[in-house]
This record gives sequence, structure tokens and C-alpha cells, in this order.
Amino acid sequence: MGDRNGAAGHRLTYPGFLLRVLDRATDGTWRFYTWMFVLTAIALVGMNAWAQQVARGMALTGMSDHVSWGLYIANFTFAVGLAAGGVMMVIPAYLFHDRDMHDVVIVGELLAIAAIVMALGFVVVDLGRPDRAWHLVPGIGKFHWPISMLTWDVVVLNGYFALNLHVVGYLIYTRYLGRRPDPRWYLPFVFVSIVWAFSIHTVTAFLYAGLGGRPFWNNALLAPRFLASAFVTGPAFIVLTLQLVQRFTRFRVPAGAIDLLVSILRIASLVNLFMLAAELFTDFYTGGHHAAAARYLWFGLHGHRELVPWIWSALALNVGAAVVFLTPALRAHRAVLNGALVATFAGVWIEKGMGLIIPGFIPSTLHELVPYTPTLAEWKVTAGVWALGLMVFTVALKVALQAMTGEMRAPDAPPLDEAEEAPSHEGSSHAEVR
Repeated sequence: MGDRNGAAGHRLTYPGFLLRVLDRATDGTWRFYTWMFVLTAIALVGMNAWAQQVARGMALTGMSDHVSWGLYIANFTFAVGLAAGGVMMVIPAYLFHDRDMHDVVIVGELLAIAAIVMALGFVVVDLGRPDRAWHLVPGIGKFHWPISMLTWDVVVLNGYFALNLHVVGYLIYTRYLGRRPDPRWYLPFVFVSIVWAFSIHTVTAFLYAGLGGRPFWNNALLAPRFLASAFVTGPAFIVLTLQLVQRFTRFRVPAGAIDLLVSILRIASLVNLFMLAAELFTDFYTGGHHAAAARYLWFGLHGHRELVPWIWSALALNVGAAVVFLTPALRAHRAVLNGALVATFAGVWIEKGMGLIIPGFIPSTLHELVPYTPTLAEWKVTAGVWALGLMVFTVALKVALQAMTGEMRAPDAPPLDEAEEAPSHEGSSHAEVR
């Protein structure tokens, strides 16, 4: 193969690497095939519903001229936060040199990639004319740069996707070759991605807050609340994932990584609830006609109570989860902790979805109450996009972990030394000691 460090060696090795990735991505146990079969079935149902929506128009959805953003954009907002939440593993791993987090940081980066795929998917299905999506491509489409916040959102989302894809791809490839990664090729991108993670949710918040005709979103706390909720959902999803990785793969997850993520959750969940309380005080204590959307959300307005059960359920889930996170006796039980993780994930999904997007349109700018309820077609499409994202995450995580544990290696790769085997062996002993 020639010089392994030369360009010729790379040209010969890279096709073999891609073939091995494809082989590993489609090979697994019966659990893997069952999981992928279920996700594929859900994705196909969603694709069929979206095809009907494209053929028959947006009238198939529950949206209208008054409520032009619905379940799709609600899930888009949540997915962007989920992607930004992945930075909670990158910061301690690379800025504070936490070895436990460094071992599993790739999980957060893969989550960011899958979440961005979902976010872009929800944007596409929300377009009444998806064939015109090329207008969103920089340099090709008709960008209103730099005035339109939407153009900034497109740039930061795709930029964040490219950054994480490069870092993860490079680390997996070097591990496949049995080499130590060169910091010059990934560390600068890691530090840029940390700043970029904050920007994707900040720009998304500015996209809403910049709409002057929607007083429900004209709040300076919107961007900080977006980030606080992202630092809840990201770590919650990652902790659940790490437990599954620990159980079903050879990769040994350091106990310190899970402990740190739960500690982050304790703080982030309280900050999220505090910011919610600050917004509620401003809305209901000062009153005024600008608080009509908040009254509709929390208590109903003129007999319309469509969102009231949603938002109170979200509050109960978030408060209950925070109590578990803050009580050592409760979070010591793994089943109780996992229930709290699922609860806070669902609670933020409601709060940043139906509890944020829909009230921005009700009452309308003409002070009309036009309720919105997602149709069955919207739920099918939404489930399909989520299934697609979980498929991407599952396959990417499967390949990455096999490269990290040495199960997927180049034929002529040198044996793993102790430093390279740290994610598998050192993490295992560390977890057993704890």
C-alpha cells in the first residue's frame, strides 16, 4: 500500500474504509434489524403522508392563513435545540480536559448530526412547494442576505452540520487506520463548533423574536431560554443513549460521564424553570392586550382551551423531573432517573413546540381566534422525520463505536496500544471502581 502517511496511502485506504462502513452499517444482531425495521416502516408511512401533502396541498394539514406554522416548525425548533445540546459533552471534554467526557464525546457530536438532519427535514416538509427549496442554497437561491434572519438560520444550521461531520468523520477514520488523530485537523473545528452550537439556537430564537407583529415572541429571554432548554434535552437524550450503549455494545461508558451530564441537567432544568417563571410574571402581572397569547396558552381565551392541557402537562413533567434531579435518594434509582429523563425530554418538547410556536399566531394580528390542531397527516409526517433522524443516529453510532473499540480496523492497522484502547478498557475499569 506504500507509505501509510502519504497521499497515495490515503487514496488506497479511503475506498476500503467506506466499504467497511457500509458493511458495518447494514450488519448487526436481531435487535438491530428489528429496531431498523420499525424505524423504516414509520419513515415510509411518513413519506407516504408527505407525498399526499405535496400532491393535495397544505390544506391537508391543520394550518391556515392565520396559523401558518404548526407541528412541523414546532419540531424544527426542538430539533435545533437537541443539536445544540450536544455541545454539553464537547465543552468539558476539550475545554476542561475531562477524560471521561473525552471518551464519549463522539455520542454528542453524532446526536448533533442526526438532529440537524431532522431539523432540515422538518423545514422541507413544511414547504408547500418543496421544489423551490433551492432558493435556500447560498450562491444559487435568491437570498435576502444579510437582512433576512432565515438566511442566517440556513447558514448556521448547515455550517454546524458540516463541522460535526468533519470532526466525527476524521476521528473515526484515524481510529480505523490505527493512528493517533492530528490535533491540527480536528481541534480548531471542535472549538469553532462550540461557538457555532450557541449560534444555531440563538439565530433560531432571533428568527421568532424579530417578528414585530407577534408579541408573544418579542421577548429578550427567548434566546437564553432556548439555550437553557437545549442544555436539558441534549444531556437527557445522551444519558439514555449511553445506558443503551453500555448494555448492548462492547464500548465501556465511564460512570463519571453520566454523573457529569446529570449534574448539568440539575442546573439547566432549574435555569429553564426560572426563566419560565420570569416570563409568566411579565405576562400576567403587567397584563395588557399583548398578554392575550399567554392567557390563551395557559388558561384559555373566550372558550378556546386547545393548548391548556399541553402546557400544564409540560410544566408538570419539567417540575417533576427537576425534583428527581435535585433529590439524591430519587436519582440513585436508575429507573426513577430514567423516568425523569424521559419526562423532561417530553416536557421541553411540548414547551418548545406546541407551547411556543402556536400561541405566537393566536390571537392573530387581526385579533381573531383561529384554533389549530395537527391533523393525522401531520403526525404521520412528523413521526417519519423523527424515524429518519433516529435511523441516522443509530447507524452512525454503531459504526463509530465499532471503530472506537477496534472491531472495525484496517487490515494492516497496527495493534491498539493502551492509549488508543482507553475508551474500551480504561473506561470499563473506571466504571467498575465507581
